[in-house]
Amino acid sequence: MNPFSRILVPHDFSTHATATLRAASRLVAPGGRIVVLHVVVPFTPVTDIPPAGIASYIAPDELLAGATKQLKRLVEKTLPSRGGVRVETKVEIGDPYQRIIAASRGMDAIVMSTAGRTGLSHLLIGSVTEKVVRHSTVPVVTLRPEATRKLAKGKR
Repeated sequence: MNPFSRILVPHDFSTHATATLRAASRLVAPGGRIVVLHVVVPFTPVTDIPPAGIASYIAPDELLAGATKQLKRLVEKTLPSRGGVRVETKVEIGDPYQRIIAASRGMDAIVMSTAGRTGLSHLLIGSVTEKVVRHSTVPVVTLRPEATRKLAKGKR
């Protein structure tokens, strides 16, 4: 029996996140729903941009449209036969941690990959996954890159 009817899968277009999406498709109940969320991180423009550099600015609507198209293609390729499971894609702009927590409202679980950073890199950059695990009100299943490789090969 699959205990989760509604699963949120944050996706950053990494191979680990795609493997995690496959794993989530095995955890969702028949007739359930998977919401795949990609968050576009806003950036603060540098004040010393030369006038020629301003021409290369990409409008937020264009960023969202491009990421939405890419995410839909990825989901269709990754989960071609969905077995009665509804799969939705969402693309939002904002802080990944905050957007994931907001999107998890009404979900039974979050299934997400972790980059597996340790040491100084983890300390300086922080971890979206760690913040989600600490603050989520629903269960969070995290898969490290090694685990997603094993799942892809059908091992436990």
